[in-house]
Amino acid sequence: MARAYGVDLRRRVVDAIEGGLSTRSAARRFSIGESTAGAWHRSWRKTGSYEAQRQGNRGGSVLDAHAGFLMELIEAQADITLAEMAEHLFKVRALRVDPTTIWYFLRRRGITYKKRQPMRANRTGPTS
Repeated sequence: MARAYGVDLRRRVVDAIEGGLSTRSAARRFSIGESTAGAWHRSWRKTGSYEAQRQGNRGGSVLDAHAGFLMELIEAQADITLAEMAEHLFKVRALRVDPTTIWYFLRRRGITYKKRQPMRANRTGPTS
């Protein structure tokens, strides 16, 4: 993700708009996008700060609050599928999530389960 523009540029753009320049004209003058200039002005009006907002993912998961519930499901039924877990979350906790979300949640915690039947090793040797 790209770095945020500096506070100095933000201040000059917002001050130009507050000074009577249109958002479009201010954006052209400082060689930035019109939507960027508008967003900075709206942010300044709302917060009074010229500082950039935090970028990136907020971290965590919606499932963090339900970790205990999910672990209980896994302990109660070791071969439960992700779709079944999603169904239980919706029925019991009224939380609708995609099975992929549950998969990411479990993967971050190192919990995996392969439903593959054990097989004996393949024979290795010359084939001709």
